[in-house]
Parts: sequence; C-alpha cells; structure tokens
Amino acid sequence: MIKTKDITILGSGISGLGSAKLAKKFGINVFVSDKNSIKEKVKKHLNNNKISFKENGHDVERLLKSDEVIISPGISFSNLKKSFPNIKEEKFISELEFASRYTDAYLIAVTGSNGKTTTASLIYHLLKNNGFNVGLAGNIGVSFAESVCDFSYDYYVLEVSSFQLDHILNFKPNIAIITNISPDHLDRYDYKFQNYTNSKYRIVKNQKIEDHFIYNYNCEVTKNIFKKTKINSKIYSFSLTKNQVKNPQVFLDKNHINSLLNKKNFMLSINKIPIQGKHNLQNSMAAISVAQILKISNQKIKESLKTFKSIPHRLEHFLTIQKVKYINDSKATNVNSAFYALDSFDGPIIWIAGGVDKGNNYDDLIPMVSSKVKAIICLGKDNNKLIDVFSSHTDVIVSTDKISDAVSSAYKISKPGDVVLLSPACASFDLFKSFEERGDQFKEEVRKL
Repeated sequence: MIKTKDITILGSGISGLGSAKLAKKFGINVFVSDKNSIKEKVKKHLNNNKISFKENGHDVERLLKSDEVIISPGISFSNLKKSFPNIKEEKFISELEFASRYTDAYLIAVTGSNGKTTTASLIYHLLKNNGFNVGLAGNIGVSFAESVCDFSYDYYVLEVSSFQLDHILNFKPNIAIITNISPDHLDRYDYKFQNYTNSKYRIVKNQKIEDHFIYNYNCEVTKNIFKKTKINSKIYSFSLTKNQVKNPQVFLDKNHINSLLNKKNFMLSINKIPIQGKHNLQNSMAAISVAQILKISNQKIKESLKTFKSIPHRLEHFLTIQKVKYINDSKATNVNSAFYALDSFDGPIIWIAGGVDKGNNYDDLIPMVSSKVKAIICLGKDNNKLIDVFSSHTDVIVSTDKISDAVSSAYKISKPGDVVLLSPACASFDLFKSFEERGDQFKEEVRKL
C-alpha cells in the first residue's frame, strides 16, 4: 500500500466517485474536480462525507500540489496537458491502479477491443457458480474502487479498458486476458493504432513468473505482443483452429471445444453453449482457461457454461415479429465488433449502423455487407461516411437521425426470415447518453410495432 496524503480526482462519474469513497475510507485528503457540472446526487454524497469538490472547471492550484491525481477513464490526458501545460504525467494514476493498492484479492483482468464484457461475465459466472467469493467490477457495473471500499472479495474479475491501463504503475493481475485487438478509440490515440495497441499490452507489464497470461491465437495483433513486450508470466493460448497452433491448449475441433490445459482432456460440444457465434466461442475458451487454471472440475465448468445468459445489448435476440428477428447489439461500438455481429447471421440482414465515428475504417465490412446485408439504415447526426462507403455495396441505404425512424424503416423493408440487427460500429454520444440508452430505445420502438 502506498502512503498518499493528498489526492485530486478528475471526474465525478462512476470511477471518480468510487475513488473518492475509497480514499475517504482510508483517511486520504481527497478533492474531486470536474470540468462539467456534478450531478446533484453525487454532490449530496460528497457533502455528506465532507469531501471537497469543484465543478464547471478544474482547480489548477490544487491539481499541481496534489501528491497524486486519479484521472477518470473518460478524460484524455493529452487534452488536459494542452489546457494545463505544467502538470506532470508521473503524478497521474488510474482508478484501477489506486483500487488495487487496497485489496489482497486474486485479480483476473480482461481487456480487448471486443468480447471483454462477455468474457468477464462468463468468468464471473463460472467462479460464482462454483462457490468462489468473487466480485465483478471495472469497466462493467460498479467501479473497482467502490467495490473494494464496500466489499471484501477473495477474487475479482475486472473488465479493463485501454483508458484504465494508460495510467497504471504497479497494477498486476494474477491472470491477464487479451480477447483480441482491433482499431478502436483511435481519436484518443492520435489516430495511431500502435499507440492503442501498446496500451492494451500494458496489462501484462507487471506480471511475474507465478502469474498467467491468456491470449487469442487467432488475433495477429495480439500475437505481436511477444515482439514488443517482455512477458514473465505463464502463457496460454486459445484458438478456433487446432492445426495453426504448435502446442494447442484450448482449441476448436470438429464442433467441440477441447482443452489440454491441465493435462486432462476437456471436451464440450459448441451446441451446449447458449451464446452463439465464433466470437462467443473464443470468449468461452478464455473463460474455460481461467476456470481450469483455478482448478474447477471439467464437469462443473460444463454445467456452469450451460446456464450462462447473454448480457444485455450484446447480440441480444429479444423479439421475433412476423418471422423477423430483432437483435440488439448496441454495445458494438467499433468496426470489429460489428463484423462479429454480421458474421453471426446468415442473412438477409437489415443493418442499423452509425453514431460517433472514432476514426473507423469500414473496408473490412464491405465483403460481409455485399454478401449478407439487404439494406442499411444509418442512425446518426452525420451519416455521410457510411453512405459513401456502403452505397455501392447494398441495394437499399436509408439515412435517419431518430431511433423511431430507423426501426420504422427496417420494419417496412423486412420480410419473413430477415434479421434486423442494431450493431452500430460507432459510439452513441451524438443521439444518446450511452450505448445502453440506445439499445433500450431500440427495443422500446420495436415493441411498439
């Protein structure tokens, strides 16, 4: 545990408030600073706990004199540096780093461009089902800091974003997982994919020989980690193709997931897994790897996997109307995630896409769109890029800026056997507060049909 006398927290959202609670619990002089207005319920909590704060602008003097600054993941340090050139980056840490100082729990951290929420949820489900005293936190649900403040878990499953990894110093997961890496959030990384990739690689930088690293052998970008980063931990891979891996540990063979990780044959038919799609097979393989490292029996792993339910807003099949399936995949906020979604259905697909473009390159989606998509419904304030890229690759393309119009257009175009897929490939913040709100409004409009 590092003794810190004075901390400033930038941002009053879930991460910032959780950090403030934890700091207060351990007697640290804490100050919350937010560029924007702070929500009334948050201010009430801060006042009740005698935590000082400033809203609608940062306190520069306080920022400069603090021993450490906890920066919320939604805040870009490079943008902050432009406004306050005298700040020193070495004083900045993430909530992930801060919270890890105050727990002795066994840490399982999952990062990746896609699949990290499902993988983290799967691992948590496997552990919880088998009697582990385990918490689920990080970039999913409750913040890590708030959970450490309020609970005493022996194990943590953490969904970890690149933004949270950017400011770690000593954070060290006992098990680290990279599900895959593809271009995302490039607007935060100077539009350089390697910068984003390097951030993901940080998940293993502090691991020791007794720790474990699990990665996706089918992801070429992740495999390059061995050229860029020294890895001290035990290494395991999972793969959709047995023959590509020299020493396969968890792999797909004849529609069965196989594992030799504990030198005990594990085999499970993919038909026994309730979440479908190639990407979910990879997520399941990662979760199986963790369960086997933690010595959960093969039978209990199989029983637990069968009872797992898909998470909301991730390939969520919630209604079928007149033999048309409506799929809510609002959490698909990047191109690769949308690719997985389109790949999960045979078509014909009516694809609802659009929102805040994060430097997307849609070229990889063109073959999928040409072969499977009968119509694209663009949903955003600015749909020009989507229209320019895809108008020559699909018969119908419609531009909308309202979810009601998007759903209505999809309904009019659809025929029995079609799939209406909301998988935006973009962030939601032009029209919605979050991807959750986007997904919920989509489902509400579909229910009105």
